[in-house]
Amino acid sequence: MRVIHVAPTAFGRDGLFGGGERYPLELSRALAQHVSCELVTFGPEAGTRRDGALTIRVVRPVAHLGGHPARALAPALPSAIGRADIIHAHHMRAPSSLLAALTARARGIPAVVTDHGLQGSDWGGLVPHLFDRFLAVSRYSAAELRTPRSRTRIIYGGADPVRYRPDPEVRRDGVLFVGRLTPHKGVDVLMRALPPDVRLTVVGTEGHDPRPPERDYPKLLRSLAARRDVEFFTAVDDDELARRYRAAAAVVIPSVERTSYGRRIAVSELLGLVALEAMASGTPVIASRTGGLPEIVEDGRTGYLVPPGDVAELRARIVEVVGDRAAAARLGANGRKRVVSELTWDRCAHRCLEAYRQLLEGEPAPR
Repeated sequence: MRVIHVAPTAFGRDGLFGGGERYPLELSRALAQHVSCELVTFGPEAGTRRDGALTIRVVRPVAHLGGHPARALAPALPSAIGRADIIHAHHMRAPSSLLAALTARARGIPAVVTDHGLQGSDWGGLVPHLFDRFLAVSRYSAAELRTPRSRTRIIYGGADPVRYRPDPEVRRDGVLFVGRLTPHKGVDVLMRALPPDVRLTVVGTEGHDPRPPERDYPKLLRSLAARRDVEFFTAVDDDELARRYRAAAAVVIPSVERTSYGRRIAVSELLGLVALEAMASGTPVIASRTGGLPEIVEDGRTGYLVPPGDVAELRARIVEVVGDRAAAARLGANGRKRVVSELTWDRCAHRCLEAYRQLLEGEPAPR
């Protein structure tokens, strides 16, 4: 079986540091351990390189629709796709996914798609008809996309349990946030909830929202941080990120359904790779009860779920986890156990392979 993944933005400094970018890369790496797999993405310099067993091909786009980094226009994509048994696109509404699906249809190749939240038009309902299967990252994601149940399979995501692992020799201290610094991530809520004797480490890059007042969000965060024990880091490499997960008493995912500027978030946290990486590291997760997070964070067992935007409840849970090391260790151990048994990238790859097999052999997707 030869599988080609198409992702509109690369993960890293030549693309974006986000879950929607990391997901295709990690899944492709895991699949490459079992079948021939190639990841096609887009960047300023075209070329091909090897990443272990995975081939990564970069196509240079001619433009980006509306200037959006995930809306690459690349007429060279069909030739870059080459021969494949399955084409797996990421972000259903991305122009690259549409072109990949049309290419697959013209060549008689099955096409599947995994969406990561990119908004846009579905052309009056036409876009979903271009794909043979929808491999959703969560039940929440499938419900939001309203994909046909007969063609949908939930594959979730994963974490690398070797890279992200606990270290009993490391003393845990403070709480950690990992993610983009955009209003819907609720970092301002976390800062307001931060107890005075707890340190917060923020690992993330600033968003680029041109709209006022959202574009001033980084300034708001700096103002809040000035009165609290907060340290900022821009994107760090995987080894450093893993070290910070192991050293944190808790990882907090304070995503909101309505931002501090009053804007309602239509789709929030389709899955939450940060939660999986934290759990693999044996670190308790304190997360908002929103989106797909309740599907992976078990309240009271691997961490805690709090109402989105509830400063008082979030503060209480931080105090609880930081103040009771034995209880925190139990939560972390439970989280690690669940990831290893169900939510590694290899497990995710096997769920994909089963979906591919069913499609190639003409079996219906399970309901």
